[in-house]
Amino acid sequence: MTTFDDREQAFERKFANDQELEFKATARRNRMLGEWAAGLMGLATVEEYARAVVKSDFEQPGDEDVFRKVFEDLKGSGVSVSEGEVRMKMAELLAFAREHVRTGE
Repeated sequence: MTTFDDREQAFERKFANDQELEFKATARRNRMLGEWAAGLMGLATVEEYARAVVKSDFEQPGDEDVFRKVFEDLKGSGVSVSEGEVRMKMAELLAFAREHVRTGE
């Protein structure tokens, strides 16, 4: 193998690892977002709702499906929350989840 081939394989491994870590961080963020929203709605089935939020991320690429589910569920439950508050919470929890996934916690 040449040095170029070695570098190429190293970059491919790094890319695959980065994608896996981002997937894990996003799933963790979605779970924490579900727990947060369930608390606001006063649900007794917090873990069940958190799993539903995680599953909602598989509907479409990106975060809009998760945002839409949580925001509509909050509004439907009579919780007064703005789109901006939900998006800010999503960003906050993603940063937290990335850090925890990166450090292996």
